[in-house]
Amino acid sequence: MRFQVCSPSDLISGADLPWDLPLKEWSADFLVDMPRGISRNTVRFAERNGVVYAVKELPDRLAAREYRLLRALQEHHLPAVQPVALITERGNRPGDMMALLITRFLEFALPYRMILSGKRLPIDQDRLLDAMVNLLVRLHLAGFHWGDCSLSNTLFRRDAGRLAAYMVDAETGELHGQLSEGQRKYDLIVAEENVAGELMDVAAEIGLPPGIDPIETANNLVARYERLWDEITRDTVFGRDEQFRIAAYINRLNHLGFDVEELEMRTTDNGTRLTMRPKVVEEGHHRRRLHELTGLVAQENQSRQILNEIHRYRAWLNESEQRELSPAVAAHHWLIEVYKTTLLAIPDEHADKLEGPELFHQIMEHRWFLSEAAKTDVGTEEALRDYITRILPDVAQERLTAKVDKTETPVAGGEVTAPATGGDGKPAPETTTPEEAPGPTPEPKQSDD
Repeated sequence: MRFQVCSPSDLISGADLPWDLPLKEWSADFLVDMPRGISRNTVRFAERNGVVYAVKELPDRLAAREYRLLRALQEHHLPAVQPVALITERGNRPGDMMALLITRFLEFALPYRMILSGKRLPIDQDRLLDAMVNLLVRLHLAGFHWGDCSLSNTLFRRDAGRLAAYMVDAETGELHGQLSEGQRKYDLIVAEENVAGELMDVAAEIGLPPGIDPIETANNLVARYERLWDEITRDTVFGRDEQFRIAAYINRLNHLGFDVEELEMRTTDNGTRLTMRPKVVEEGHHRRRLHELTGLVAQENQSRQILNEIHRYRAWLNESEQRELSPAVAAHHWLIEVYKTTLLAIPDEHADKLEGPELFHQIMEHRWFLSEAAKTDVGTEEALRDYITRILPDVAQERLTAKVDKTETPVAGGEVTAPATGGDGKPAPETTTPEEAPGPTPEPKQSDD
């Protein structure tokens, strides 16, 4: 038996599992029930030391190929499940048993059937399609040809009012330096057919929410993809005196969830104009920056919103102390005095409903709404009390555990991100929209308590 493991700790945590048995023969003592999607292969879930692993059985060649692809996608910081190990050469003779591919279960992720049922998230077709399109564009920019793009092969997580999509099955994928137009179009054709078929299946089994038509939704997905792809890859021409348009264009790309690696500027029209083609890299600037400053692991939009909070908190500290604090020092103060204090105030019975960054984002967003309604700044402590009393009891539990509703349709899983704990806040929100910031208040304000 041959083990290929991404990290020694993962091998140790699952060392007592019956790797020498076919997956279908594994005892229930080793397994937990978790949501999973439709799969052509046998998939089971095992929990060791608080970590849930998805174990998939498939032929050695295909398993080795998918393992390599998932590792490559991880190195590119692309949204896919996290590979843990590959186990081949099982049994006494070659071919006795198929290989096992192990990934980490993706915590707080939901299958599309749960989303469409409205059991855990309010149904929002636009958010679902935007997340799917964003994932496909991101994979294509990295040169990844999926080959089987579908809702069943995707998981969705909250991300500061949006949804973030993750690929959970790379079995049919191919990684190239750059995709041809034909490869991209093929993925779109497959995605359109799969999404329409999957929604028709849901309509026949449990019914679809009002306003969702399978054919129109599938067509809409392709149209949204084409618009996004054109927006981030087309040449854009600016005049030399139109620098403000360049800044606005970059801001628009950031709002779409992409970063700009560099700008190519070429003089044209007798040197009077500049042509700019941004090289768009994978999403992750804000996630990486937040992790560097605080050690927190969050989704991209959550990270962007939280960084805005840290910037405002730093400005408040600078003014209060009459000195300039570095971003790292200010972030440390914010983490201890704001983030951790806020999340530690959440009652134990509600603490695991959402990931820490998402919970903090919702509290900051609630603070903004209260401030708008009151036409004055509302402090974080007051907003926190109101959120715990009026909002949090009705928030659905999104951490999927081994005790699942057997009537729900399951889904395959991947990586785990550790939710952080968090805090109380002095700076209050600015007057802006919730889309721009999760809870900005105009001036810092202490609670009356």
